[in-house]
Amino acid sequence: MEREKTVLLVEDDPNDEMLTKHALERNKIGNKLIVAHDGAEALEYLLGGEGKPPHPMPEVVLLDLKLPKVPGLEVLRRIRADSRTHALPVVVLTSSAEEKDMLRSYDLGANSYVQKPVNFEDFMEAARQLGLYWLVLNKSPSHDGRQ
Repeated sequence: MEREKTVLLVEDDPNDEMLTKHALERNKIGNKLIVAHDGAEALEYLLGGEGKPPHPMPEVVLLDLKLPKVPGLEVLRRIRADSRTHALPVVVLTSSAEEKDMLRSYDLGANSYVQKPVNFEDFMEAARQLGLYWLVLNKSPSHDGRQ
């Protein structure tokens, strides 16, 4: 039996979290959505911590950059540095339009960089395309055999 494809959303803004959930639901992307509200929570979910094992790997991580506790770029660096998560698809989904953030994200191994659209309908379309590509079309390697 094929495992359920999950999405890990790393987002501290409750409005952006709600908008992302709504966009995925509206576009009939029924994958399980797990939300980490800061960088430390995301790393604990993916890598484990304090005697806790990591959770099953998501199909894709949607990562905001401006996060409390551990900034998004540091989360990305740690994901890429760990053999269990180095090939995990990570989409930076941020409001930052700064070129340095985009360049640093790609330098650290982001698979994609998407600036959050301000307009609701544009956000819906972006979510539809992200879901279609990363959850339907993209083929990613199994993550350390963990299902």
